[in-house]
Amino acid sequence: MAAKKRSVIGGVDTHRDTHHAAIIDSTGGLLGDAEFPATSDGYAELLAWMRSFGRLIAVGVEGTGSYGAGLARHLASRKVTVVEVDRPDRRTRRAKGKSDPIDAIAAARATLAGTAMGIPKTRTGPVEAIRALRVARQGAVKARTAAINQMRGLVAAAPEPLRAELTKLSVAVLVNRCTALTIDPTRLNDPEHATAAALAGLARRVAALTGEITTLDRQLAPLVRQAAPRTSALFGVGTDVAAQLLTTAGDNPDRLRSEAALAHLCGAAPIPASSGRVRRHRLHRGGDRGANHALHTIALCRLHYDHRTRAYQQRRITEGLSKQEILRCLKRYIVRDVYTALRADFAALTP
Repeated sequence: MAAKKRSVIGGVDTHRDTHHAAIIDSTGGLLGDAEFPATSDGYAELLAWMRSFGRLIAVGVEGTGSYGAGLARHLASRKVTVVEVDRPDRRTRRAKGKSDPIDAIAAARATLAGTAMGIPKTRTGPVEAIRALRVARQGAVKARTAAINQMRGLVAAAPEPLRAELTKLSVAVLVNRCTALTIDPTRLNDPEHATAAALAGLARRVAALTGEITTLDRQLAPLVRQAAPRTSALFGVGTDVAAQLLTTAGDNPDRLRSEAALAHLCGAAPIPASSGRVRRHRLHRGGDRGANHALHTIALCRLHYDHRTRAYQQRRITEGLSKQEILRCLKRYIVRDVYTALRADFAALTP
């Protein structure tokens, strides 16, 4: 009876194939640890094992965005409070060691102490669908950029007749010219013909990736407009930028507790760096770098095309601020617009 009334906290160190779980009481004492398979049945066994020790208050899970995503969804569907736990830093691991049981116990104790308070993304709504498509798009864009750079490198070192024909061309023209190159399979031992064959293959790859990116853009655009019409309507926010901001926020709007929390999440919040008589703030270099890049894109667009932003820039220049400092200020102001729009979009999505 005492065990059933006891309040317990769980912690899980997640991996691809297995999850190691630990359970502690309300004073931080270890009650047990065990390993479970990273499957649906394993999730159910893990939860039943934890509840056998008493009344389960919360579970701290490492890697809720990767290996722990399935477990976090399972626990949330069973009305269990899930807390996102950061992995221990190197200094802590050097001092206390590294093993699956140690990490699981550390996750549980961080949850009990309140040092881990992150709300994991639910990953069950339209934003998760957008994120999945963006993963494919980003991979295609990265591969296309690599192929174009390889083409430029081959052209720069190509034999003179080929180099003279293909140098100083735009990407589109270069791809078209290389696709039309005549390849003689019997003369590939000649550097010029081998280079031409390589360029033709890379050009076909670029064309295929461009088509893939175009298809993904067509799939993403209506999803983003439907999920975030107000965010998409902000000045300087296109489909890709809106998709990034949605992905950063996640499907559950309760993660955005305040405008300041979103700024911190995007790496656009100044943090105190005072000591003694010195009172100052410094740039926060953490957060989601993709979201920070999205804010940077919006700021640059507004500096070029929005007269109010350009007037603000001129005023701050007269006050002695540099361009980088002005961009940082603009990002923080843009977060205010984005936060208001995202909250309105999420409120419209909530049934």
